[in-house]
Amino acid sequence: MSVSDDNAKILDLLRPFAANWSGTLKRGDVVIPKDDLPNLVEQIVTVAKEIGGGGNEVTDADVFHVLREASRSASLQNQVATLRREFRIVRR
Repeated sequence: MSVSDDNAKILDLLRPFAANWSGTLKRGDVVIPKDDLPNLVEQIVTVAKEIGGGGNEVTDADVFHVLREASRSASLQNQVATLRREFRIVRR
């Protein structure tokens, strides 16, 4: 799933609260009624967990074993593919 797909999920949650009639969102165009806020926050947290994978960080030993196995691959691309298959890599 791409970043734009992830952004679209959150924008879909906010779109019903767009201040203008067209449903387009721009900076400062969101008006959220006080009663809807708790439910919206729960929905955003759920989507954020889906996007983030909800997983925990792996141990050094796990990384070591996968890197050791990946180093046996013929090319750097195969090594990267092995890492991506085993772990969700997030840029910080």
